[in-house]
Amino acid sequence: EVQLVESGGGLVQAGGSLRLSCAASGFTFDDYAIGWFRQAPGKEREGVSCIKSRYGVTNYADFVKGRFTISSDSAKNTLYLQMNTLKPEDTAVYYCGVDRTSYYCSLRESMVDYWGKGTLVTVSS
Repeated sequence: EVQLVESGGGLVQAGGSLRLSCAASGFTFDDYAIGWFRQAPGKEREGVSCIKSRYGVTNYADFVKGRFTISSDSAKNTLYLQMNTLKPEDTAVYYCGVDRTSYYCSLRESMVDYWGKGTLVTVSS
């Protein structure tokens, strides 16, 4: 059974940093693409960043390029998202998701087969 558990969210001031973690189990970490998605209040969930560790491929949404960095530790089956220079508009619940289909990785929510329960990030102005 695939399980994804996010952690690391919290309250931070604008310009600050947070690192999110997603502990994964129930599958071989390098076999699938895995990524971060977020849902802000009143908005649809959107892709933030993803990685296919097997090929060393990463992908970022334009609105986080240069500020967020995705990484993974296959030995620990853990996905990370380092978020720097946070903005109030980054406030959202952040989810990790596993995509079993994409050859590399996709930021499309429709490609995700498994979801974690999310961790809340609040950025104050």
